[in-house]
Amino acid sequence: MIDDAVAKRVLGLVGLGLRGRLAVLGVDRVREAAQKGTLELALVGMDASENSLDKVVPLLRAKGVRMIEGISAAALGGAAGKEATAVIGIVDANLAKGIRGVVDAVGA
Repeated sequence: MIDDAVAKRVLGLVGLGLRGRLAVLGVDRVREAAQKGTLELALVGMDASENSLDKVVPLLRAKGVRMIEGISAAALGGAAGKEATAVIGIVDANLAKGIRGVVDAVGA
């Protein structure tokens, strides 16, 4: 579980990434990016539906994409101005590095 302070920092970075088109939103877009090999990192909603997770998690594992879990689907959606989203993918290497740095600093 990611604590609230870390989640807030991560979601702030994700929001910037979405506005700058450095991130993709939703199962279909994340799957496309993973298949193209452009996905650097994925944030997976800890309470996303099994159906959504079944569509994306096996592909992320097969492609070796790191997944960060522990943030709710509602919080992920909030960063994107949506009610909820199962997954957000980061397609920019520098943004992914920054998010990993925030998460890894606390050992999540």
